[in-house]
Amino acid sequence: MPITASAVSLNVEDVVASSAFLTEHFGFREEAAADGFVSLSRDDAGMNVVYLRRGLPSLPEDQREDHADGVILAFVVDNLEAELARLTAEGVTITMPLREEPWGERAFQVTDPNGVIVQLVDWNASDGH
Repeated sequence: MPITASAVSLNVEDVVASSAFLTEHFGFREEAAADGFVSLSRDDAGMNVVYLRRGLPSLPEDQREDHADGVILAFVVDNLEAELARLTAEGVTITMPLREEPWGERAFQVTDPNGVIVQLVDWNASDGH
């Protein structure tokens, strides 16, 4: 089974707000859109991020009111400190401060207008990761 593309699809209240957040602060671009739907991409992301408005009749009935709770969009970056400084300068609230885990992961988080967590990550090179 060849996989030709990948996406994560998240149900949110305000598709436009989440789309604008990833476009403005993370360099994604709109690839496709319709009422209650947007697909965002970046050449280097390896996947698209899709937002669907909660309650869309095209969603299976048992999923229509679900929200993207508990989902973390995690992006590995080259210069975590520079991204932290950039987002702070852009006025984005840091919802989890930069921290380092014992296994070498370093990360901080921000939260989009719909409560979707975006985490930026790098790995401690001295730990061999």
